[in-house]
Amino acid sequence: MTVDQSILFTLLVLVFVFLIWGRWRYDLVAFVALLAALLTGVVPKEQAFSGFGHPATVIIALVLVVSRGLSNSGVIELLGRYIVDATRKLSSHIAVMAGLAASLSALMNNVAALALLMPLDLQAAKKAGRSPSLSLMPLSFASILGGMITLIGTPPNIVIAEFRNDALGESFSMFDFAPVGLACASVGVAYVAIIGWRLLPAGRTEKNAPNDLFDLADYITEVRVPENSSVIGKRVSELDQIAEKSDVEILGLTRKGKRMPGLA
Repeated sequence: MTVDQSILFTLLVLVFVFLIWGRWRYDLVAFVALLAALLTGVVPKEQAFSGFGHPATVIIALVLVVSRGLSNSGVIELLGRYIVDATRKLSSHIAVMAGLAASLSALMNNVAALALLMPLDLQAAKKAGRSPSLSLMPLSFASILGGMITLIGTPPNIVIAEFRNDALGESFSMFDFAPVGLACASVGVAYVAIIGWRLLPAGRTEKNAPNDLFDLADYITEVRVPENSSVIGKRVSELDQIAEKSDVEILGLTRKGKRMPGLA
């Protein structure tokens, strides 16, 4: 093993240690590792920041923007309220929620899709009187499987498409992954809905979650602004600064029946 290989291996081990430790932010750990590789000469100066301009990095950033736009629009919350039904059997509920999670993950970041659907799933679990553990894990698996369907569904698909473009001069299109990805997602959703949730350890499926975890109102609240309020005439950016002091994020506002996104 050469000196450069030893340094690189040591850096990778340290990165994993700090990520598992969890005291430092992930982006800070990655940036410090990059600086260390640059200072030790493992990464050439000319290529130190070339990855930030790579098309795959730009596309991933744009997907995150689309995810935030869908979140702020309120469409997903509205759709979930009509789809989620606590009276369904558990298998049917998991199938519906997992299918929705997989569909959303094909078009947006899977973490964002999971974060949007979790409150709805928790609320349904409370109404049905069952443990949320029975449906949250299948929901997580489905969000991962859904990312396999499209080009933008998951970062590895984007990276592979760019490498193919560099090697062959032709990238993958939006739905080139669909034949395999859709089959895997469909089989995976069916498995977690019919069999997967039954394999969870008995101790994990007890109804032991605190009640305040279930209420959707703890996540999203609508506030009506009276005519004589001091916030009338202020910009959303100004209101967002006020909201931050109370640990609140403004998802949007409705004016004359039209919804406008906030800065959250």
